Amino acid sequence: MPIVFEESLGVDTTIALWKIEETAQELENQLQLKAHEISFLRKLVGEKRNLQWLATRVLLRKMLKTNAYIDVRCDENGKPYLQSQSHHISLSHSYGYAAVIISQSKKVGIDIEIIKPKIEKIAHKFLNDNEFTQIDKRNTILYLYACWCAKEALYKLNGQRETSFKNNIFLNPFIFEPSGCFNASIIKNPQHDTFTVYYKQVGAYMLGYVQANN
Repeated sequence: MPIVFEESLGVDTTIALWKIEETAQELENQLQLKAHEISFLRKLVGEKRNLQWLATRVLLRKMLKTNAYIDVRCDENGKPYLQSQSHHISLSHSYGYAAVIISQSKKVGIDIEIIKPKIEKIAHKFLNDNEFTQIDKRNTILYLYACWCAKEALYKLNGQRETSFKNNIFLNPFIFEPSGCFNASIIKNPQHDTFTVYYKQVGAYMLGYVQANN
């Protein structure tokens, strides 16, 4: 399970992307799972979901440079956090990849998606009218995935279930490149926060990630 991409954002935020090549048992052997985690894992349907859940935890531990047990919990909105450490974290996975972002001081969000043409059919569900008119027509599918990953990463950072991709998360226009960044905002009365969102195409996948400004 090699790290295929790793990047630092500032002094205390790191992201990493891991290609999953192990079996579920090989991944599980690298963790010290507690009874409640084993119970949850056994309830997951399908080997792929097992692999993805385990891989994010193994990658997280490697990024924290520890072999000790890491207690990952989820709050009432489903946002993961570390029970006994102060780092902010966000986790994502898609098919054969696991992605993690960690920060010592800032809220973070990450998303990875496999690229498929069908995203054009649902673009109107997550882009507002203004964003829809600004689509980079030269790279429509890739542009849409960069937008989706950006909004998903911002949603995870914000950590509130009732946040709407279309009505609360707004993306500034950009020209698609294989990797880049653009500005975005979350507007939800009284909240109005701005961010720089990063994205990167990794083969047949799109990766999006973001950290809070403070």
